[in-house]
Amino acid sequence: MKLSDNEIRDITRLLEDGKPLPDKYRFMLFGDDREIELVWNGKSQEVTNVVLPFQTIEHIDEPRPDGEVQRQPDLFDAGGRQLKGWTNKLIWGDNKFILSSLKNGPLREQIEANGGIKLIYIDPPFDVGADFSMNVDIGEESLSKDSNVLEELAYRDTWGKGQDSFLQMVFERLSLAHSLLASNGAIYIHCDLRVSASLKLILDEIFGRENFISEIIWRNHSAHNRVKEYGNIHQTIYFYSKSSDFIWNEPKQSYSEEEIARDFRKDENGRLFATSQLVVNKAGSKYEWNGINLPPRKWWGVSQERMQKLHESGNLYYSNTGIPYEKRYLDETSGKACQDLWVYPLDGDVPYKLGGDNTSYPTQKPEGLIERIIRASSSPNDIVCDFFVGSGTTAAVAERLGRKWICSDLGKFSIHTSRKRLIGVQREHKKMGNNYRAFEVLNLGKYERHFFMSGLSELDDQARNQVENNREIAFNSLILQAYQAEPVQGFRTFRGKKQNRVVAIGPVNMTVSRLFAEEVVQECVEKGITKADLLAFEFEMGLFPSIQDDASGKGVDLVLKHIPKEVFDKRAVDRGEARFHDVAYIEVRPHIQGNSVAVELTNYSVFYTQGITSLVEENLGNGKSQVVVENGQVLKISKDKDGLTNPREVLTKNWHDWVDYWSIDFDFESKKETIYERDEESGEDVPKWTGSYIFENEWQSFRTRQDRSIELKSVPWEMPPGRRKIAIKVVDIFGNDTMKVIDVTIGGKV
Repeated sequence: MKLSDNEIRDITRLLEDGKPLPDKYRFMLFGDDREIELVWNGKSQEVTNVVLPFQTIEHIDEPRPDGEVQRQPDLFDAGGRQLKGWTNKLIWGDNKFILSSLKNGPLREQIEANGGIKLIYIDPPFDVGADFSMNVDIGEESLSKDSNVLEELAYRDTWGKGQDSFLQMVFERLSLAHSLLASNGAIYIHCDLRVSASLKLILDEIFGRENFISEIIWRNHSAHNRVKEYGNIHQTIYFYSKSSDFIWNEPKQSYSEEEIARDFRKDENGRLFATSQLVVNKAGSKYEWNGINLPPRKWWGVSQERMQKLHESGNLYYSNTGIPYEKRYLDETSGKACQDLWVYPLDGDVPYKLGGDNTSYPTQKPEGLIERIIRASSSPNDIVCDFFVGSGTTAAVAERLGRKWICSDLGKFSIHTSRKRLIGVQREHKKMGNNYRAFEVLNLGKYERHFFMSGLSELDDQARNQVENNREIAFNSLILQAYQAEPVQGFRTFRGKKQNRVVAIGPVNMTVSRLFAEEVVQECVEKGITKADLLAFEFEMGLFPSIQDDASGKGVDLVLKHIPKEVFDKRAVDRGEARFHDVAYIEVRPHIQGNSVAVELTNYSVFYTQGITSLVEENLGNGKSQVVVENGQVLKISKDKDGLTNPREVLTKNWHDWVDYWSIDFDFESKKETIYERDEESGEDVPKWTGSYIFENEWQSFRTRQDRSIELKSVPWEMPPGRRKIAIKVVDIFGNDTMKVIDVTIGGKV
């Protein structure tokens, strides 16, 4: 195409000024025969390829066994418990790095050996006004648990630049998901009117318009009154395949009472049946059957053999014009083909065996919805994935339907909620005598910090690194001021000093990993430092007390403290209400009798603070109340109708009010944690012991929405005589975990 002089000048000026070319020039220069593409500010075709090892935090293969189970040389033992084979995976972390590590890392080989990923369902955070707060129950009251800093950063990254940043987030993750899917796999993406149009174009670009299968409309609730707009009562689910050869098990939906009355009739035995027209097998010809000359038809039809079988079975019906019909009887497996309008609660599915489990998680979808998708687009033993798993609905339904699964979420509270729910499914299987699979809780392992500081593989980008360094300096200064520590220089990991203790600060945008904590301890040893504080917004699961025990063995008193969100509120800092609290601690008592030991949970202490109590009291309206957390106590602050502040009511009456879940590994350190790392010389992935051990969950007790009670003493557990280590893990109502390891001698004393 020939450009005019004015167009050439415009393009030259834009290039000299370093400005992007308008789309009209892009197509004039490079042609206009490209397919439709959605373009947004900051769109990048680059997709993360970083490979990070997965760290196994916990292994759950048997829910509270009732007694000694005889092992069998098979995939499942006599009690249905899995002995070998695929282990389902619940992963905590950023799903961009999880997807990349699944795609490019050693776990990919295991996935392919199990048939590949056949189905992905995702429900990304499409609500620009959403947050990560959760309601947790405290006795008769409910406390709104604030989102943590990592969750808020994820929200900022997703919506910080409006829909542009959301589209880039979902584009990269869908690109990785496409690469992971098996050739006969499919993906379902849940969204709403805010992003559905843009998301459809992204899916067309990544999966191809030819692989678009359906746009499902899910009518999920009644309309609310709205000003100058129609009530919104639906969300959209896009269904795409990887290729034309995709798994399809046609779902059936039962008929409504109105449809039965209108379309069904009774035979001589009183059974309800509907009819579907049969047509002849030769277009335009006459067809004689059973002495009846059938009229010519223009469609293909059925063979004489099939007509004979229908006749012999009594399932052939003739209209008064002589047209043959097939009887379709109404029974427990019959139904009509599902349409693309799904009306909540989908309780007409055939068959429909799943109930509901309301976890009160804000974005929880009904199990019937996920069941229909999993049944339609996967088969038993296929791998099903959900990388925004929320409360674990996809994993729970997949487990009930005999599918393997990989699920992940960024929220630690989400992982905790899902774990309890999945143990509940295991218990259901065990009670009914069904086989059930083990699952493991993973997080991204000993990663290099700079991967997350930049999020890119080009780590030598000096300009970007300088920006990140400046941000980190400002962040450290803010934290040190709130912690009342003075800055220091000349250290690799330490940023401050408070009295006789050095202070290390974890990053704002990632969890403190064991690798980072080990670097802190190593620098202490190198420089003869005996006391150090490590501050962080979030610690890796399973990090303590093992890292503190390791530090103590090297002569270092390492104290871990949580950084409160209030450090970003100058009012809280000025009032001294930005309190850095210690990690929780556990007290237990073993009860040894003969060769058995039972473990009693005797104390659990937390030191959380959430909210600025003095400001809540000042700003609370007359006749109103609000629940806050102050130094490990949940308080209800209220004012009467005259504006007088009532005495604070302590809602956590007992220490165990904080305990939501606890579990025991009766033989800790029996299973080493192994990761695979790439050997630079051979290029192969080789196993390496991390120095840690996997917590094998052998007994547990936890609260549910239906049952708020919790047991504080385990059943007796028979063990071989000798000295053993027992690990006890507690998860509190906020989803934070703590672990304690004790030594016992069976037949002796602790």
